[in-house]
Amino acid sequence: MTATYKELLTLFQEIAVSQRELSATQRELTATQREMAATRVLDQQKSAQEWQELRQMFRETDLKFQATDLKFQATDLKFRETDERIQAMERSVKELSRTFGSWHNRLGEFVEEMVRPAVIRLFRQRGLEVHQVTRDLSAVNLQDEEGIEIDLLVTNATIAVAVECKSRLTVEDVQEHLSRLDKFKRLFPQYANYQLLGAVAAMVLPDEIARFAYRQGLLVLAQSGDGVLIRNDDRFVPKEW
Repeated sequence: MTATYKELLTLFQEIAVSQRELSATQRELTATQREMAATRVLDQQKSAQEWQELRQMFRETDLKFQATDLKFQATDLKFRETDERIQAMERSVKELSRTFGSWHNRLGEFVEEMVRPAVIRLFRQRGLEVHQVTRDLSAVNLQDEEGIEIDLLVTNATIAVAVECKSRLTVEDVQEHLSRLDKFKRLFPQYANYQLLGAVAAMVLPDEIARFAYRQGLLVLAQSGDGVLIRNDDRFVPKEW
């Protein structure tokens, strides 16, 4: 069967339309592919940027941790240095305590040595005849575990004077000596029939402490220049224990 001219023309027209549609489809497909490629590139760039930001954040965090660790190490070093200084101070304090303790003992011995020859003269001036001066007496009652120490004991046949010697006298020192005097005859029964008197002596003796000891009935001896004098006036009446 032979196609007519009209039919051939229609066929060519349909083919031309199909080609145009195919070209349009191809163009759309190409555009879509381009868009997809562009989108992939953007996604890759975005992902790379995010990873870059994440790595940067990790680096910054790591740096912060390193800085914090350095601070902890510095703080730990300071604590160790502080602890070493405290230990050194404690050793210094202990050494000073031993030194001062030694000085205190030597100073107490010096006071006793200074007072011992003076009491003979001073007590004789007050009408107390002195026969003997004894240093560092101690007594302990083993049953009651009670004990006292007397720096100087000045005696004659009937009178005993217990003297407490200090480099600097305090109210507490006076009160402790009064307590010693209360125990004296119980712990030294050989002096039970003696007239017991009390005295305090010091290189440094504030007036208020001297007055306090005076009111307690104690003889008060103090340094005066190169010597020792009795601070009690002529109206003073010593207390007897």
